[in-house]
Amino acid sequence: MHKRVYNFSIGVRVGHWVRAISIFALILTGFYIADPFLAPIKSSEPTNFMYAKARFWHLLFGYLLICATIFKTYLFIFDRKSKIERDSACDFVSPKTWIAQIKYYLFLGKHPHTKGVYNPLQFMAYFALISMIFLISLTGLILYIHVYHDGLGGFLYDILRPVEVMFGGLASVREWHHLLTWGIILFIPVHIYMAVYDSVKGKTGSMDAIFSGYRWRKH
Repeated sequence: MHKRVYNFSIGVRVGHWVRAISIFALILTGFYIADPFLAPIKSSEPTNFMYAKARFWHLLFGYLLICATIFKTYLFIFDRKSKIERDSACDFVSPKTWIAQIKYYLFLGKHPHTKGVYNPLQFMAYFALISMIFLISLTGLILYIHVYHDGLGGFLYDILRPVEVMFGGLASVREWHHLLTWGIILFIPVHIYMAVYDSVKGKTGSMDAIFSGYRWRKH
């Protein structure tokens, strides 16, 4: 017998897709900014600034990702409906749950009963993703202040300059920005695989939860 369990609030679900769309847009525009591989259509008017447009969309989705990540962090810490996510930390520090979860992925055992919505491997992967988003946002803001000197860029300049030095200079910041991009790119197929695997093999509708908010659990 299965019982329908409420896992994700509307805020968590909307925030997930905002981050997903932002990440894909940032990867596409970021690769273009690093190496412009498309030439704009020839025009007699000096208004076809394709590189500037790519940078504009990169900045737009970058700030959208920062806002969505801050909102997600707030929900994880303070939202009552997100308690089931916080409970995943108990599973993460449980060696017994780790062993059972690894056996499950190796087809050697059943899915362990977890207190939270994420199993230990998922919790570790999501923590790694949030950490990478934090660092890539930080390096992105450091690159931003060296292009835009007024407004927000001017406000953040003196704050982020010491952080830039900690990274080893502007060139190192740019390298870290690119390396973190590849880290996020590697996370995406692993995340999709784990979600599909858990949903199909576990038959709990875990992928449905990110759309409807509900999944099924044996009662």
